[in-house]
Amino acid sequence: MNFIDNRILMVLLIFISGGVYIAGCTHKNEPVPASVSTGTVKINHGNNIHLAGLTAGDSTQWKLDQVHSNATWSTAYNGVAAPLTGRFNSFGVADLSSPALLINYATNGQPLPDTSWAFYENEPAKTHFAGYVQINTSNTGEPARDGGCFLTTMGAPKIVVGTQNLTVTNVAYIKTTSVVFDPAGNDYLVTFNFTWQGMLSAPHTESITGKLTYIPAAHVTATESYFGLEFQFQFNCRDFGITATDIGSIMTIDLNMNFDNQ
Repeated sequence: MNFIDNRILMVLLIFISGGVYIAGCTHKNEPVPASVSTGTVKINHGNNIHLAGLTAGDSTQWKLDQVHSNATWSTAYNGVAAPLTGRFNSFGVADLSSPALLINYATNGQPLPDTSWAFYENEPAKTHFAGYVQINTSNTGEPARDGGCFLTTMGAPKIVVGTQNLTVTNVAYIKTTSVVFDPAGNDYLVTFNFTWQGMLSAPHTESITGKLTYIPAAHVTATESYFGLEFQFQFNCRDFGITATDIGSIMTIDLNMNFDNQ
């Protein structure tokens, strides 16, 4: 009786194994189930509002922390090699669209208040900003180049100690005309006027679109908070009379601005 039971058990095991194998072969060419992900980017905008001010200690007013901010440029070396990079030591968040402001300032500090901006996280139409860099303060870490061939290439004057040079030959400045949500994520698309003389006989203005990223405010002490804005865009330097062939046509500008409420 045990011998018969064992034979029956062996037959059943063989049958089951064959069924599993057949099932596996039958389904091996079926398509992989589609992913449940729709690919939609999750967009989450808060309601933070940051407004400029200069009153020390007023936590409702946000001030540019220039020491911890940065304005950098990069372009391909000889059009193909690893990029050349540098930063501008002097920059500001001020509107230079008035010709009366385009002068030399006898100061070592900020020549104009950094108050030409406002940021509304959930109402981009209310967001605006303006700013500038002083071309002759480019710092690549090579003083001979910064004070020599760079100035010749860019058409900028030499630095005069004790002077902040905001004349037309030494500043590139921007002013926003439109800020909208980026449909691809939490960033913003910013259209702005970019003005620079470069090697031309007079300043030239182009409308450019860049991407703005908001880094929400966070406490660093019980009373002090910081938030950040990163703005990146590109432009063609040939449009501004730059003909040097050892640099690429496209220049990338990256502005990293930090603000605190103290």
